Amino acid sequence: MTTTAMRFGVEEEFFIADKTTCSTPRGSLKTFHAAARQAFPTGVQREMLQSQLEIATPPVSDVNEARAMLSRLRAGLSDVAREHGLALFAAGTHPTAHWTRERATPAARYDKLMRDLRMLGERNLVCGMHVHVEVMDPSTRVDLMNRMQPFLPLLLALSTSSPFWQGRWTGLLGYRLAAYREMPRTGLPETFDDAQDYERYVDAMVAAGAIPDASFIWWALRPSLKHPTLELRIADSCTNVDDAVAIASLYRCMVRLLDRRRDINAAISGAVRAVASENIWRAQRYGMHGTFVDLDRRRAVSAAEWLGDILTLVAEDAEALGCVSEFDRVRAILARGSSADRQLAIFNEARGRGLPQHEALREVVAWLSEATVGRDLLSGEGWASQERAA
Repeated sequence: MTTTAMRFGVEEEFFIADKTTCSTPRGSLKTFHAAARQAFPTGVQREMLQSQLEIATPPVSDVNEARAMLSRLRAGLSDVAREHGLALFAAGTHPTAHWTRERATPAARYDKLMRDLRMLGERNLVCGMHVHVEVMDPSTRVDLMNRMQPFLPLLLALSTSSPFWQGRWTGLLGYRLAAYREMPRTGLPETFDDAQDYERYVDAMVAAGAIPDASFIWWALRPSLKHPTLELRIADSCTNVDDAVAIASLYRCMVRLLDRRRDINAAISGAVRAVASENIWRAQRYGMHGTFVDLDRRRAVSAAEWLGDILTLVAEDAEALGCVSEFDRVRAILARGSSADRQLAIFNEARGRGLPQHEALREVVAWLSEATVGRDLLSGEGWASQERAA
């Protein structure tokens, strides 16, 4: 195997909302961002739009350490936001915000992006979770990127948290990826013969002036430019921190599985890639409630069946990486639904009480901001404790 520790790190993108209106803040966010950086100099950074920010953990080997870091950053930044009349929340899309009212972050990188992307950059009002898993050998990173593609839809389905867009219900549980696909160099990664083939592609793109470097390749999965890792990018930003850590752990186990079992997904044919693409759409549309195409068995499989098969495959890897308990949390997502399911339940309940649509969406955002730091407005308890009671 290329590595035994397979350390991992998690990056989470968040929305910033006005505490009263639950929509995008109208005034300047300069003082808030300055206070956030002062409170967490190494764990927080700006995003392309001013109403977003990102947190990141350093590389760790222990899942509980990752959970503690993410929880501390979420709680601390939420406190800073509250002091500025703001709220912080994790979701793939902002239920009430409109892209025409957003402002870009003033920075050289983002200025260049906006000049290049134009309206697409302005519309990039989405938040995701990125998971880095350490894979030291570049050739192995490219091989694993190819062979991981069939597994990506399941990770997306588990993370869905974006049923609303521009103040409307989309009919999808994971709309974020649909909006993000407007951008170039997104979606499924291309397949490459080896690391040299991948480098040939990157070198040509840079030499032609199409991109400054490989960090401008935004596929759902990519070799990281800054770190010796394979970076998962398909997941929505997870409202619940336990969900985030559980999905990150499952992805980490998948990386280890494919590294030790070179026979799995050894041939990424056109059919394999096409089925992976179809299953991504099904994950966006139905989350964990739909069925997925099983190419080998030539039939539909439920999310529960597919998840069960995967958890069996990676059982050895979970033992080796010390994250067996995270699989109970993964199963809990299947049992009670993702953040998208909860958002829709709150929205429908509010509408059932006679609230107009915009007021119902405000209740969704209010729940998101509380659940992001482990509080549930509906019960007064943490979401995890509700899972246990269920």
